[in-house]
Amino acid sequence: MYLIITRAFPPELGGMQSLMWGLTKEMSKNFMIKVFADYHENHKEFDNKENFSIERIGGIKFLRKIRKAQLINEFIKENKIQGIIADHWKSLELIRTDKKKYCLIHGKEINHPKGSSLNKRLIKVLNNVEKVIANSEYTKNLAINNGVNKDKVIVINPGVTIAEELNKKSLEKVESLLKIKTPRLITVSRFDKRKNHEKVIMALRNLKQQYRDIVYICIGYGDEEENLKKLVQELDLGSQVMFFKDISNDLKNALIAKSNIFVMPSIIHKTSVEGFGIAYVEAAQYGIPSLGGKDGGASDAISHDKTGLICDGNNLDDIYSSLNSMIENKKYHVLGKNAKEYVSKFQWDKILDEYKKILN
Repeated sequence: MYLIITRAFPPELGGMQSLMWGLTKEMSKNFMIKVFADYHENHKEFDNKENFSIERIGGIKFLRKIRKAQLINEFIKENKIQGIIADHWKSLELIRTDKKKYCLIHGKEINHPKGSSLNKRLIKVLNNVEKVIANSEYTKNLAINNGVNKDKVIVINPGVTIAEELNKKSLEKVESLLKIKTPRLITVSRFDKRKNHEKVIMALRNLKQQYRDIVYICIGYGDEEENLKKLVQELDLGSQVMFFKDISNDLKNALIAKSNIFVMPSIIHKTSVEGFGIAYVEAAQYGIPSLGGKDGGASDAISHDKTGLICDGNNLDDIYSSLNSMIENKKYHVLGKNAKEYVSKFQWDKILDEYKKILN
């Protein structure tokens, strides 16, 4: 039996949640699995559908971490465990066992100044596990530069669950919403500085001069939402930018599938960095190419000039010219076709083969 310890798990939404669910689901086809996850108010209906055991731990953050560790430590003593896989170094900090431990790393949670208290804590945990599993080459190098033993770190990209069949009603709704709007740009992510919506909106002002019917679809929520809406008004882009949040998965997928370019030229903001960018891979499943940023692990998810482009997210001219080159002569069609073929390497059955190599 393998234990999965995670702070991020469905039915809560997000990239980390999708990653941990996909990994758990695929592992459950090959191993006995027990999940220790944080409480979510709508978890019961979700948990009852799964073929593996999920234990939820609630309470305030600090006490939850202690309580969770106590339950896991007791469970390990009473059961035969082959190993433990954790989503975050903090998930292992209070676990006391000599069983093999594996920890996933993603980018921003290990990006703390060398010698700081957080840096010392994460090194203490990560240098005492069997393997540290980085989501990209970028994250691997970041970990090593921050003091993690390089012999411990390997790269296994996140897997992607095979795209659901598109809902016909949702597709019709998208067509009636967008009508003649083209080309169509889309971002699905939190509204925070790192995701760089701001510079995309600024580039859109110039693109609008050439492409009168261009549209930029922003799906998500976050701290920057009001600032972005204000910027849209200031630049007189109310007809070009559409904001969506709290929409169904069907509608989100239909909006992606009916777009032309997935745009997320991420930057490093303070310690926050895009370690991989599963959203690029999810878009590729629908034949949608991506524009990613050079800061972070996007180049593990996007093959430059084949399945999309990598640009300098800090450089407005580079974002503008990259988008323009993808739109010109509808180059996004060729890139999108390549992206759909490329994405098969990220399917969970192939990714699990990489896990099996280190688990066995």
